[in-house]
Amino acid sequence: MSKHNHPFHLVDYSPWPLTSSIGALTLVSGMIMWFHMNNMYMFMLGIIILLLSMYQWWRDIIREGTFQGKHTIKVVKGLKMGMILFITSEIFFFISFFWAFFHSSLSPTIEIGMIWPPKGILTFNPMQIPLLNTMILLCSGITITWAHHAMMMKNFNQTKQGLIMTVSLGIYFTILQAYEYYESTFTISDSIYGSCFFMATGFHGIHVMIGTIFIMTCLIRHIKYHFSSNHHFGFEAAAWYWHFVDVVWLFLYITIYWWGS
Repeated sequence: MSKHNHPFHLVDYSPWPLTSSIGALTLVSGMIMWFHMNNMYMFMLGIIILLLSMYQWWRDIIREGTFQGKHTIKVVKGLKMGMILFITSEIFFFISFFWAFFHSSLSPTIEIGMIWPPKGILTFNPMQIPLLNTMILLCSGITITWAHHAMMMKNFNQTKQGLIMTVSLGIYFTILQAYEYYESTFTISDSIYGSCFFMATGFHGIHVMIGTIFIMTCLIRHIKYHFSSNHHFGFEAAAWYWHFVDVVWLFLYITIYWWGS
């Protein structure tokens, strides 16, 4: 940074955007082959390319921000704005699912018998696994906030404990949702209810898994002393993302599981 007379980060040439694009193309093409020809080889190749690209791209960013000092106050401000805009785009992504759900449930068409839930759909009891999952995510929101405050207070052990608990709760949530899917009496192809339910809860589940990996990465970086009390945006971004996942689940629980059933 001493060679520049400005606080901005001019990134070096990187192959990872190109390899990520190739991976995404391979993944989507492989998914089409999987659905139509029952062949998963190209799909798995796409996943491998994407995982390798992500690992190496994020490795480079960690190196630039942690060891090379390129994430100045000005750069971190830009990263924060980028994360806020990303979460905003994710909010609108989920709004589309809620829109579809309310459009179908508030005015059921004659094709589904003009009732909601449609006839033949046996919905989940919102007082069982869905309520437990709600408590798990609310508790995980508390543990990651505890970890964040411990980090700002320079308490290494409590930060580690909070992150471990958050990751454990995220994994527990995913296992319970997988069990719920396994026990489900309806599928994604069972009328508009099945489509709305599995699209909304399924994409939320994917976001929980991504958030868990995000926080797990922060735990590994914390153990390696990558964060300080005043320079830990990677952790803050993970915490923001996790709180977003919490709030989306509360809306899912209230609308689809409780009101919609």
